[in-house]
Amino acid sequence: MLKEKLISAWSGIPVLLVVLAMLVVPIVMIILAAKGAEYGEKPVATIITWMVVWVIDLVCLAGFFAVQPNQGVVLTLFGKYVGTVASPGLRFANPFYTKKPVSLRVRNFETSKMKVNDKDGNPIEIAAVVVWKVVDTAEAMFQVDNYENYVHVQSEAAIRNLATAYPYDSHEEQEVSLRGHTLAVAGHLKEEISERLSVAGVEVIEARISYLAYAPEIAAAMLRRQQASAVIAARQKIVEGAVGMVEMALEMLSEKKVVQFDGEQRAAMVQNLLVVLCGETSAQPVLNTGTLQH
Repeated sequence: MLKEKLISAWSGIPVLLVVLAMLVVPIVMIILAAKGAEYGEKPVATIITWMVVWVIDLVCLAGFFAVQPNQGVVLTLFGKYVGTVASPGLRFANPFYTKKPVSLRVRNFETSKMKVNDKDGNPIEIAAVVVWKVVDTAEAMFQVDNYENYVHVQSEAAIRNLATAYPYDSHEEQEVSLRGHTLAVAGHLKEEISERLSVAGVEVIEARISYLAYAPEIAAAMLRRQQASAVIAARQKIVEGAVGMVEMALEMLSEKKVVQFDGEQRAAMVQNLLVVLCGETSAQPVLNTGTLQH
């Protein structure tokens, strides 16, 4: 597998001054040689030599290239990878090198909303934001055809695979779901995308779900299901609290000997307290004008 090789290139400013000077010198020398021909001299060889120097100097202009901050320039010679220059500024290298810039900046993109089935087979819509950057310019340029398109396609494939591994919503406390365990799901998504993009010399900095919803055709049914689950959970908490309060009330009445209950009276007391504590509406008091038993 081709790996990045950092190389240094000449500083461009000094070389540029020399090249600009050599553009002027041959012209001056050719003019002087042409004037010497008026006095019977034969300056043909001199003129040809300086013309060759001038053409070579023009070719050298192709060796200059600029490297921006957080950018690498990949150099190739007739299809062979030479190295990568990452030092910012004006640089000079072999004029016959092919120079391709690769951005090393942090980039991000949001995938389109994709319709997939979750682990339970329910159709959902999902999208994610992926933050990434190139860390190996050689792999990015030569291991894949187009690394930017490769990042987008593989990220969407990883998101589709992730959606099928988890249910949208968990029905058990220890089950990981897309909606209820965002950090765990984001970590899994980052690992899967990183594994897919490692061949392209790309590092995934962060990957998180940015949009998650049931598909429109089942959204209404799933909303009623969530509401029913919430009601059941709330009722369970109410009953647990009511039982505890009844138990505490009976123990305190017994300890302080406020009133003594037999089995039937105790059952009636428990029933009345549970009705008061678990009922949805406020209890309506009933005044007893007879004895405690009647």
